[in-house]
Amino acid sequence: MADLSPVTEKDIAEFLIQTPEFFERQADLLSSVRLVSPHGGRAVSLQERQAEMLREKIKVLELRFMELMRHGNDNMLLHEKMQNWVLQLLFVTDPARLPTALVHGLCSEFDVPQAALRLWELADAHADAPFAAPVSDEARKLAESLATPYCGVNSGFEPVQWLDDPAAAGSLVLMPLRLGSSVFGLLVLASPDASRYQATMATDFLERLAELASAALSRLCKA
Repeated sequence: MADLSPVTEKDIAEFLIQTPEFFERQADLLSSVRLVSPHGGRAVSLQERQAEMLREKIKVLELRFMELMRHGNDNMLLHEKMQNWVLQLLFVTDPARLPTALVHGLCSEFDVPQAALRLWELADAHADAPFAAPVSDEARKLAESLATPYCGVNSGFEPVQWLDDPAAAGSLVLMPLRLGSSVFGLLVLASPDASRYQATMATDFLERLAELASAALSRLCKA
C-alpha cells in the first residue's frame, strides 16, 4: 500500500540535496521563484536572495577579521609594554631599588593609577625599607589564600591602605608573590574606575606579571 503521509518541508529539502541536477532540468524555476528580501520586504529572485546571503556572510567574516586584527594589535602592544617593564627591572643593579622600579614601571607602562607593594621574609639588609613595613597576619593569610590574582571591587581589604590614596580605589588587583610554594609578598593595583578590574576578567596576563615580579624581587629574600 502506498505511503499517503503528507510531504514535509524536510522531505523537499532532502530531495533537493539528494538531487542536485533538479534545477538543471528545471532551470526556469530559478528565475521564477520569488522570495521576500529582509531588506525592505520586497520580492526578489532566488539568485538575488543568494547574493544577499553571500554579502551578509562576507560582512560577518570581515567583522570577525577586523576583530582578530584588533586583538592582534592589542596583544602586540601589551607584549611591548611587558618587555619595556622587564627591561627596566633588568637594568636595576641595586636590589634595594627593585621594588620602587617595579611599582613605578607597572604604573607607567600599563597605565595603572595606583600600586603598592609589601614584602616579608626579607634579608636583614632590607628590614627598614618602606616595602618591608609590618604586614598583619590577616594580610599574609589573604595573600596565601589567593591561588590566582584577585580582580574586583574594593571590599575593604587591608592591603588597600598601603596605597597613597585608598579612598580612590574603586577596583583592585591583588597579586600574591611566590618563591617556590611560599608567598613572600603582595602587589596591589588599583583604579578609581570600579569596572576596570572585574571578577570575570581573565587573569593569565596578571599571573605572568606576578611570576616576573616574584622572580625579580626574590633577590631581596633571605638566602
